[in-house]
Amino acid sequence: MPRGTNSQGNTYNSPAVSQPNTNSYHYSNTDGSYYYQNSNGSTYYNNGQGSATYTAPNGTRYAK
Repeated sequence: MPRGTNSQGNTYNSPAVSQPNTNSYHYSNTDGSYYYQNSNGSTYYNNGQGSATYTAPNGTRYAK
């Protein structure tokens, strides 16, 4: 399972721990935000300050 820290200091994990054996991954960023790319093509981004955006596989975006 590839994981580590990129040049910006952000940690990544592929595949995401919650979805082993898939092409999913997630980033945990130094600013407290995090990003998930799911195996079904959906994405989830949380800015670490209470706002989040989910993008469904069909491209529809939902913001919190």
